[in-house]
Formats: sequence, structure tokens, C-alpha cells
Amino acid sequence: MFKKVLFPIDQTRESRHAAELVVNLVKTYNSQLTILSVVETTQDAQKSSSDPEMSSPEAIAKLLETAKTLFSDQGIQVETIEQEGKPAFVICDVADELEVDLIVMGSRGTGLMEEDITDSVSNRVINLSPCPVLIVP
Repeated sequence: MFKKVLFPIDQTRESRHAAELVVNLVKTYNSQLTILSVVETTQDAQKSSSDPEMSSPEAIAKLLETAKTLFSDQGIQVETIEQEGKPAFVICDVADELEVDLIVMGSRGTGLMEEDITDSVSNRVINLSPCPVLIVP
């Protein structure tokens, strides 16, 4: 059912929490897992309230290596991708290029206030994605 799964990560607690679900999902469906992290351009990172570490290629490389080790320890082979740009657009572009069946990502849980919803990466991904999206609260 979910042959290819894309797991976009950042340095948030929500991403780490979603990783547990991804492990179970990938093992259950024997899926191919790709982990993606997006280096935000300095200008974009300053405009958003995101983690400033996400604009550092070195921090992203370390994050991806840590994630790869976590999944490898669970017996899951992982491909990692690091790209630069606006997270929601990059996530959807990569999902389309790889023809993934599912995107799994954490939600920051900013609430249901209208201004928060329109600015969230997860909401943008839901609206732009070429495949189903599973948001883990």
C-alpha cells in the first residue's frame, strides 16, 4: 500500500515523535523510506519563526546522519536527501519526483487559529502534496 514513504524532518520534538510512527509504518508495509531535511535560505529562515539551525547545512547534515542511524538501528534502510529552499515546496517537489505514496510529518501543534494554519508548513504540504499526507500531532 505505501511502497515509498517520505519523512521530512527538522529539529523539533514533533519530528522525533513522528519517527516512532514511521518506524512502525515502514515495518508494517515493508516500505522504502526516504528522509528529507530542508536547509532554509537565510532570508526565509529570518522571516519565519523556525529554528535558526535549519538554515545551517552542517546542522542539517548532522540531523540526517542521526536520523539515519536511528532507523538503521531498527533494521530499516534509509535514503537521505538534503535540499535548500522553502520547506513546504521542497517537500512536495521531492514527493512528486520520487513518486512517493505517503508523506509522514510532525505538526508543531500551533492550534487552529486561522493565521497559524495558513502559515504552517504542514498545512501547505497538505494543500500542495501529490500524495496522501499523514500529520502526526
